[in-house]
Amino acid sequence: MAATEKEVMNEASAKENSAVRQDLDADGILTLTMDMPGRSMNVLNEQLTEPFAEAIERIESDDAVKGVIITSGKKEFLAGADIDGIFKITDPGEAYEAARAYQGFLRRLETCGKPVVAALNGTALGGGLEMALACHYRVAVNNPKAKFGLPEVKLGLLPGGGGTQRLPRLIGIQNSLPLMMEGKELSAEKAKGAGIINALASDNDDMMKQAREWCQANPKATAPWDAKGFKYPGGDAKHPAVVQVLAIAPSMLRDKTKGNFPAPENILASVVEGSLVDFDTGLDVEARYFADLVVSQVSKNMINTFWYQLNALNKGDSRPKGFDRSEVKKLGILGAGMMGAGIAYVSAKAGIEVVLKDVSQEAADKGKAYSEGLLDKGMKRGRVTNSQKEELLGRIKATDKVEDLSGCDLIIEAVFEDRDLKASVTKETEAVMDANGVFASNTSTLPITGLAEASIRKDKFIGLHFFSPVDKMPLVEIIVGEETSDETLARGFDYVQQIKKTPIVVNDSRGFYTSRCFGTYVNEGVALLAEGQNPRAIEVAGLQSGMPVGPLALQDEVSLSLALHVMTQTRKDLGDDYREPPSEATLRKFVEELDRPGKKAGKGFYDYPEGGKKKLWPGLAEQFPPAAEKLSQQEMIDRMLFAQANETARCVEEGVVEKTGDANIGSVFGWGFAPHQGGTLQFINAYGVKNFVERSRELAAKYGERFEPAAILVKMAEKGETFA
Repeated sequence: MAATEKEVMNEASAKENSAVRQDLDADGILTLTMDMPGRSMNVLNEQLTEPFAEAIERIESDDAVKGVIITSGKKEFLAGADIDGIFKITDPGEAYEAARAYQGFLRRLETCGKPVVAALNGTALGGGLEMALACHYRVAVNNPKAKFGLPEVKLGLLPGGGGTQRLPRLIGIQNSLPLMMEGKELSAEKAKGAGIINALASDNDDMMKQAREWCQANPKATAPWDAKGFKYPGGDAKHPAVVQVLAIAPSMLRDKTKGNFPAPENILASVVEGSLVDFDTGLDVEARYFADLVVSQVSKNMINTFWYQLNALNKGDSRPKGFDRSEVKKLGILGAGMMGAGIAYVSAKAGIEVVLKDVSQEAADKGKAYSEGLLDKGMKRGRVTNSQKEELLGRIKATDKVEDLSGCDLIIEAVFEDRDLKASVTKETEAVMDANGVFASNTSTLPITGLAEASIRKDKFIGLHFFSPVDKMPLVEIIVGEETSDETLARGFDYVQQIKKTPIVVNDSRGFYTSRCFGTYVNEGVALLAEGQNPRAIEVAGLQSGMPVGPLALQDEVSLSLALHVMTQTRKDLGDDYREPPSEATLRKFVEELDRPGKKAGKGFYDYPEGGKKKLWPGLAEQFPPAAEKLSQQEMIDRMLFAQANETARCVEEGVVEKTGDANIGSVFGWGFAPHQGGTLQFINAYGVKNFVERSRELAAKYGERFEPAAILVKMAEKGETFA
């Protein structure tokens, strides 16, 4: 075989295996189809950008090319940047050059002198949407599952491929900022309504037809910002209407983020500064702000936890292997209070038949009415139709009859935290449920192994700990008892994913993982109050640490009386082994002496006037006179964060939590641990295990043995290890 023939065959083979296929039709329309070999989705890396660069050279130089359509051979258009590559970057110069390279790549496409259309057959997020924005026209298949947006902020980043410059110039500064600073993802219809997508198509054929027709009708297309006399929709940062918004935007942003999240601040700065210069200079501004974020510890924390660990968790990293996927067909819920009612709603929403049982028909009906209320709110916002409402409510049967639980393949007990009551309903319902069904307790503190003693099938008994409000909280903590089988765990895991929640798996212990560690946060806040620290300063320190609510307000929400009940039950169960938490005396005083049991009663650490905003109870100053020494905000922040992280390390040490991802995701999604820290164990990693141990010992010397570093941390510090 001649060398020339080999070269032709090699070239043909290379094109066939290329991540970008090129097809030129008779009308001169070049279709570039992104289809990376060996991947389920297209991702921005050299495997894609190198053949794309070759295609751009052809577009620029080949007179036969009259127009360009960019589409995808995958189910989705383009997922976005290669997170692996970004995560590894530690040099800001390297991050800057990476951004400039992609910006330059898209800028050549945008200024090639020929019409370029993005044919969006599926989701385009991050760098994928940035590529679409660099095209002159965007047509998308109206697929309700497809999402469009610039969500980089969720990983501590900003759109570095021109997103902060093109989107504001396309739809205006005020409209674009929320999309980028909050990372909103829009449906195709909403993206069109926002002005991001130009046209919708019924299917792929219609999409390609519209794309070709637009190319032919617009042979000299240019981007709006490249046209002479271009002006921002709604005005640039100097426009009076925009100036009014920008005057208060930084302070509002700082109030919301407490300075813990640099990405929204960099996005705002990039948009504003970019609007005051020409487009190409704006790209350079964006690249610099992008580089600043890439090498920040916050970004590393967030990518590690919310990308790597969360993805692994959702793919079943903690699910036992060897069991087929299962689906719950009929679910029974015992207890129609707020928790049971919430579980009923999310389960019925997932298409599951639900039996909601309580001691009376009236109580059960009230529980079902909770779902109706949520659906009515959805209808007012245009998110739910009347038929959808009726269909979902039709899946929930409210009853006071145990016989209606017959045939349930999963029953979730959500009654009051009383061991005898839980034992009673367990025995009553196991007699009528499906013989192979799983029984789960929604307890937040009582050990599952102890509750399983009332069961005749301990291997099919498990804990499913939901968080309130169930319809909003994304996490479910799965607790494995001593006799819980792997198959039961797999079925519990599958149910949690079936209702579109994130599952973490922990082993049995008092308080399990989330309740046990969450308690350290409110305990520390109450301890600071008892020491005479200013209650407002305590609450602000909690917020500054990254927690969503101050510890005193959070204790009110949970209820002081409930917390005291749990402590009393624990004292009874443990006897001489019980260690009194630093908040117990204060809680007992508030509940038993002062009759201030929490928010539900309208009085706790705060007063809750009808129709007014809550305010700290003025009597706190009398009950807890100010201390002579006023602690710094950082000292209080450290106490709150270290208490939570150290207790997590103890949970790892005791085998309650086995996987770092479960610990990190559980801490953020379960009780709101500072997201910018990436979770409790990631906080220790980033702080440095050795440094954490040293600081813990300092805190222990001042405030008590609860701050003594967990033994596992001391060993890790000696060996130079971190949580993997």
